[in-house]
Amino acid sequence: MRAESSAPIRQDVFAVAAPGLAPLIAAECTDLGLVPTDVSAVGVSLSLTTRELFTLACWTRCASRILLRLREFTARDFATLEKQATRVDWSRVIAPNAAVSLRVTCRKSRLYHSDAVAERIARGIAGAISGVRVDAAADDDSENTESPQLIVVRFDHDRCTISADATGMLHRRGWRQAVAKAPLRETLAASMLAGIGWDGSEPLVDPFCGSGTIGIEAALRARRMAPGVHRHFAMEQWPSAPTAQFEEVRALARAMARPSLSVPIVLSDRDEGAVRATLANAERAGVQGDITVVRRALSDTLLSSIGTSGWLLTNPPYGLWVSDGADLRGLFARLGQVMAEGGAGWKLGLLMPNDRRLLAQLGGGMRPLFSTENGGLPVQLFGSAVRLSRHHTRK
Repeated sequence: MRAESSAPIRQDVFAVAAPGLAPLIAAECTDLGLVPTDVSAVGVSLSLTTRELFTLACWTRCASRILLRLREFTARDFATLEKQATRVDWSRVIAPNAAVSLRVTCRKSRLYHSDAVAERIARGIAGAISGVRVDAAADDDSENTESPQLIVVRFDHDRCTISADATGMLHRRGWRQAVAKAPLRETLAASMLAGIGWDGSEPLVDPFCGSGTIGIEAALRARRMAPGVHRHFAMEQWPSAPTAQFEEVRALARAMARPSLSVPIVLSDRDEGAVRATLANAERAGVQGDITVVRRALSDTLLSSIGTSGWLLTNPPYGLWVSDGADLRGLFARLGQVMAEGGAGWKLGLLMPNDRRLLAQLGGGMRPLFSTENGGLPVQLFGSAVRLSRHHTRK
């Protein structure tokens, strides 16, 4: 007799994306050998084994979190919802006596009261798992390995999707404990690097480094250091989690890391507190020897002293991050001067609102690469692939 196939079971997975970043996440998946089944405005769908899911959790730099789809169905009344809730295989992701939090959203559905929906889902969980404690979702933006298992319930046009959070918030790498003014999430910094196509073969400069997030993410990317290799994920608390398999994935990720960089990453800020924060974060990330951090003003940045080509990539001051009424045109004009001094080989990447007055100070040549949000504000990543003209040096 022919032996039955023992192929690993595949599961529906969804990598959540911040606005505008789903294509970057899809590209990451493809680079990992994981083929997306769908790419939408809010994320990337895949069919993965448990090992592949953990691999994606370790390696994704741009995804906000990863969800495991548990069940999807149509429900227009609470009786149907309760019945379907009892059919979810909760034991896949919730152990006896575990703590669970629920996050419910309802959009254009007959069942529009999120608290009432949460009550029915909680009954289904309590009926299936002994001793479970179910509460409303709290802030899970932490590294606490004892955090409740988050269950995400989404109603959209009467279609209910129930998912289990497999990772927690992925921008929490674990190394950014010191923060400066206007901190940039690690996932957004990584998306900026992916958006300009920076691969570690050219120098990188950030003259408004803040907490150092862009430069540290760049060093991790260039050295092929998996961003999630040192953190714990929600899926590691699931019943029957293949712990040995997870450790194999981690070991392989560690083995792929390069020992050092071959190009300079130079970070600077005029604020002494920002410089201290950057140095502390870089040490925790294990890349303190890969970056140069200095305290200086933008006008003191000399790109030509770093190399004949490279990228100046930064999240400059704007909006809520500057004092009310501040005119930033002079600052952007100085940025244009810095780029002109660097020469034709230097390219510019900026994450900022689409402010034509400020962009005009750079002399043109900037194009939007993606649109997203930062701190609740709509922003775009602008990039230049050509040398900026020198006419912007006028006052």
